[in-house]
Amino acid sequence: MGILAWIVLGLVAGFLASMAMGGGGYGVIGDIIVGVVGALLGGFLFSAFTGQPGVTGFNLGSILVAFIGACILILLLRLVSRSRAV
Repeated sequence: MGILAWIVLGLVAGFLASMAMGGGGYGVIGDIIVGVVGALLGGFLFSAFTGQPGVTGFNLGSILVAFIGACILILLLRLVSRSRAV
């Protein structure tokens, strides 16, 4: 998968995750970063649990895996930022 496909996949997954998790989102660049890192996290977790690759290209399954990874990443970011604010 090329870098442009990772960026588009990250944008889609990050935007969907920020909408699903509520809040104002992280902006276009932030959503791309959260989506790409979420795709890596989701792909790693998916392959660890199933033994199959999670992100295989720009398709619905890869977007779903990246979306779940981005949601997990947003949850972790919120937990870390709350513990710092206290």
